[in-house]
Amino acid sequence: MTLQQLENLVEIDQDITDNAYGTNYDERTIEQLLQYGLIILDKPPGPTSHETVAWTKRLLKLPKIGHSGTLDPQVSGVLPLGLGEATKALGVLLYGPKEYHALGRIHSLPSKEKLNEIIQMFTGEIFQKPPQRSAVVRQTRTRTIHEFEVIEQKERLLLTRILCESGTYIRKLYYDMGEVLGPGATMIELRRTRVDQFRESDGLVTLHELANAFSVWEEKKDETKLRSMIKPIEYALSEIKSVVVRDSAVDAMCHGAQLAIPGILQISPNLKKGDIVAVYTQKGEVVALAESTMSETEIKDATKGYAFETKRIIMAPDTYPRKWRTKPTPKD
Repeated sequence: MTLQQLENLVEIDQDITDNAYGTNYDERTIEQLLQYGLIILDKPPGPTSHETVAWTKRLLKLPKIGHSGTLDPQVSGVLPLGLGEATKALGVLLYGPKEYHALGRIHSLPSKEKLNEIIQMFTGEIFQKPPQRSAVVRQTRTRTIHEFEVIEQKERLLLTRILCESGTYIRKLYYDMGEVLGPGATMIELRRTRVDQFRESDGLVTLHELANAFSVWEEKKDETKLRSMIKPIEYALSEIKSVVVRDSAVDAMCHGAQLAIPGILQISPNLKKGDIVAVYTQKGEVVALAESTMSETEIKDATKGYAFETKRIIMAPDTYPRKWRTKPTPKD
């Protein structure tokens, strides 16, 4: 949780945090970052996303790493990786916008006016049927192309930038453009340059750079390079609303409890029923993802009841002390 998010929260109650437990999210050790970290990898063309994750596991000697948003083998670019427990938080990135730079060839040479007309036709909400070789059911569906522009044209070669809804097939987009033009069009090369708020321009990490940084840390105890490559997983959650809870509520949530009114300290303004939120400790560590069952006004007015339904637990149990009681077993 960023400082800006913290400043914008609505205060429900006050409490102090015990510094003997947990760690400020931006002060984690390398060992902690390897369990609650995020790497924005520059996937090379060639391997599958699954193979890329497998290589990263071996490089970092970690049993669990996950990725957000599969890239085809020949596609390069932004591939967010969650380390350890952080894999559980990556789902929020799957629904954010994606940006691609695509090089394609159109099989005829239309006029500039005709090309602009086609680009406009494929901007906004479009119908798209996934290609034959895809991991989803081949049913026509709608997808939104937020931005579509030609960056450069050299005769029949086009370099384009596409900002689109998640789940859009860029190769199929080129194919459909070609069908409208008549003679056809083919995508030659594709690079993903953005996943949600993470952009190529912010700086990506290559596998070689990661291997070198990990080796330097492991052998020379110099963590400078490795620390610069691993972000706290909380950075992936900056686009969704926030809730801050008491220390006493943390471990209960880690064991599956729902978040009740007495455990809440701060919430995002304009919270609505049904909003997906990130639940944080007072130190800014993410505990879980949850769905709001009350609005901001209802939470302010209530003194009891469950305000959030836990959807995904991220923090490992026993990070904070147990301060909750189980119901006694009824006697015969």
